[in-house]
Order: sequence, then C-alpha cells, then structure tokens
Amino acid sequence: MEDAGQKLRRARERLGLRVRDVEVASQKIAEKRHNDEYTVLINRLSEIENRGLVPSIYKLYSLCAIYRLDYLDVAEWYGISLDSLADDALAAEVPNTHPVSFQSSARGETIVPLALDPGLDLRRTTYLSRMIQRWGKLPLLFLTGPDVKDQRYAFLGTDDRFMYPLLQPGSFLVIDDTRRKIASSGWTSQFDRPIYFLEHRNGYRCAWCSLNGEKLVLLPHPASNCIAEIYEYPQDIEVVGQVTGVAMSLDRDPQRRTRS
Repeated sequence: MEDAGQKLRRARERLGLRVRDVEVASQKIAEKRHNDEYTVLINRLSEIENRGLVPSIYKLYSLCAIYRLDYLDVAEWYGISLDSLADDALAAEVPNTHPVSFQSSARGETIVPLALDPGLDLRRTTYLSRMIQRWGKLPLLFLTGPDVKDQRYAFLGTDDRFMYPLLQPGSFLVIDDTRRKIASSGWTSQFDRPIYFLEHRNGYRCAWCSLNGEKLVLLPHPASNCIAEIYEYPQDIEVVGQVTGVAMSLDRDPQRRTRS
C-alpha cells in the first residue's frame, strides 16, 4: 500500500504539482460533483503518499483525474484487479436464477504457449502439450474460464485426413483428459458423436471409437477415404482424452493448403 502512495506522489511530482494544487483541484471536482468526499485535503494527501493510507473511491477518483491516471490502473496498485471479478463471484452460491452484468475485460491476460519444441513436425498429428517448452502471458480482449495452462492441446497434422472434412488437417485441438471412457451411445449425428485423441506405438490418432471387447476400432469420417484401424486395447493404444474444442481453417481443400 505504501508503494501505491509513492507512485501517486511520483505522478504528482512529474506534473510539477504541489500538494496545495491538488487540494484546490480536488475541491473544484467536489463542487462540480456536489459531494465533499471528492476533496483531498493536504494532510490527507500526505498520509496517502507517505503513510500508506488507502484513499476512498471518491478521493482516488479525484487523484486520477488530477494526475491524468487510469482509475483501474491505480486500483491495481492497491491490489484490486477487476480481471478477477467474475472468478471471485463464484465464492457466493446464489440460489436464484439471475442475470450477470460483468463486462468482458480488455485488460485481461491469458497464459499461452510461447515456444514449441523445434523438432515439431507439423505434417504429423502431435500431442502438443508435450511439445510446449515455455508459457507466457498474452493480453486478450475477452477470454474467461479456467487457467488454459491446465488444459491439454493437440495439433492435427497437415497430412492427417482421418476425420476430414469434420476436422480439417492443421486444426488446433483442445482435449479433456478426464473423459477417457469410450461412449457407446448418446449421440444423434456425427456432429455430437465424441471424438477421441489417442496415442499408439507409432504416434497419435484423432477418431471416433468403438470398443468391442479388447478390440478398439478407430472409425474415420466416411468422406475421408481412410480405412478403419483396429488395436488391442489397452495394450497397444491409450485414450488420451476427448476432443472438446477445435480451431481450424475454413479452407475445404487441405491438399491445396498443404501445397501453398
């Protein structure tokens, strides 16, 4: 908190303002707003700058206006980040159905992979989580939800047409590794049938699956011109998880995209 006060003092000094100047300016704001709470007296400003006193929301507003500072930036100096507002709301279990008024934050950051293994072969389907060497933060206009570093990711090889055209070669996949049980029913079309990401001795495969005893049948999309694959399960193949998200190009000619 004292550090926040020192930052405010430095902001004032950079502008060449005396504490008396700040008091006078804040009084003008208070008069305009018809609220004396906006006034920052000299002795109160000294306590804010030197003794770690936390200003009220009104006084903080006046200081931000006078110093030309962003209110949310200064609030973060005091440990208040609106990026956590939606997450912290989960602490209250509200029994009634209700609208949520939180707005998407343009100030947030998310963790994304910054460096991949240089040996990554984009022609082959790859378990991308094993290829990530370094994570970092990237500001986003809107993205909420759990920490993306805890998700699992995969890259569908540019030569992998097994699920084409439902999944385009070159797609980026999100995998839920808690969903490893092969479902035998529960879907009404190819679009809601579970797609699994699997690891076998020669690499990885993304496919529909059918489990018959100890035989796991990997089913391709009928339009892919690929043939089904059969593995001894679980000896020869492992279910990494279920594909729950995908980012892919809308280009419907993977051969042309590969050549370009």
